[in-house]
Amino acid sequence: MIQSQARPKVLFILGNHNHNTMLHQISMQLPECDRWYTPYYCDDWSPLDVLRRLGLLEFIALGNEFRAECLEYCARHDLRVDLGAKRNTYDLVVTCSDLLIPRNVMNTRIVGVMEGMIDPKAFWFKVRQVLPSLPRWAMSTTGTGLSCLYDRYCLASEGYIDEFAARGAPRHRLTVTGLPNFDNFAGHKKPNHWIEKYVLACTSDGRECLRPDDRPAFIRKALEIANGRPLVFKFHPNEKMARSIREVQEMAPGALYLTDSSRGSGEELAANCASLVTEWSTLAFFGVALGKETYSYRSHDELRRLLPLQHGQGAANIASVCREVLGMEPTVIGRAAAPPAELHATNGERRIRA
Repeated sequence: MIQSQARPKVLFILGNHNHNTMLHQISMQLPECDRWYTPYYCDDWSPLDVLRRLGLLEFIALGNEFRAECLEYCARHDLRVDLGAKRNTYDLVVTCSDLLIPRNVMNTRIVGVMEGMIDPKAFWFKVRQVLPSLPRWAMSTTGTGLSCLYDRYCLASEGYIDEFAARGAPRHRLTVTGLPNFDNFAGHKKPNHWIEKYVLACTSDGRECLRPDDRPAFIRKALEIANGRPLVFKFHPNEKMARSIREVQEMAPGALYLTDSSRGSGEELAANCASLVTEWSTLAFFGVALGKETYSYRSHDELRRLLPLQHGQGAANIASVCREVLGMEPTVIGRAAAPPAELHATNGERRIRA
């Protein structure tokens, strides 16, 4: 238990817009802590850092553009920034991805927060099973939870306990809390929304992240599903927009397309459209939860099994987990598969067990 009168220092590692808004909500539930924030980062002058400095990682949260947007978000909300955690020593780190755990926080207690739907166990996941020296980040979100360097990982639903454990995550450190941004789909409903008669097709950034993505086939499928109904494509913000626009103009003339959130966020559009077509997007959960005609590369049975809890308490639940990891609160909201003693093991013990 923490005995000092000092407020615990907590670092929130941000990243893309979803990361930023989720972790900001969690931090607001911890007013008793000394809260600091940083964009997603890696070890200085590591191979990844060199690629970042060369501008070759703009398709992931580590990229320079994401860093600039993250810093702008922090400035807009008056959040204190400790870039790369170089200013303070922390009692706890909260992150939306353990694909990278920088050395300077590796011996700090860590709470992971699931960022959304994780990728299926595809090519790079299978490659790493054969070549375990392959870095986790090469698997994209498929490798989420596999660092084993965290005290707890907060998940969207009971279904994700089995999903993470099946990939190799330590079951006893997994906790069901629900997730901010994904714990109240109905709250995004708006009467008489402009998109309510449209079929919404949400694309992915698979090509930008070097994953297979047959865009012509997806556009053809969206047209088939629309079957004459008005159709709008919502491009993933990481996409090369000129290419995506050209493909829709050529293959689906007359369809609308959206390159930003000026006409509504992806969550808002998914909650209010007539029908929803996705690839691997977390937005498929909106359609299933709200009873919409929903198409996804995942089956409906899988989507229902993994469906995030809808209680509106994700941020508060995760804050409770943070307090327990800090030794401030004895009871965790949500289900954990570990006995309490396991939670307070030293970081050295965690690494040995991993």
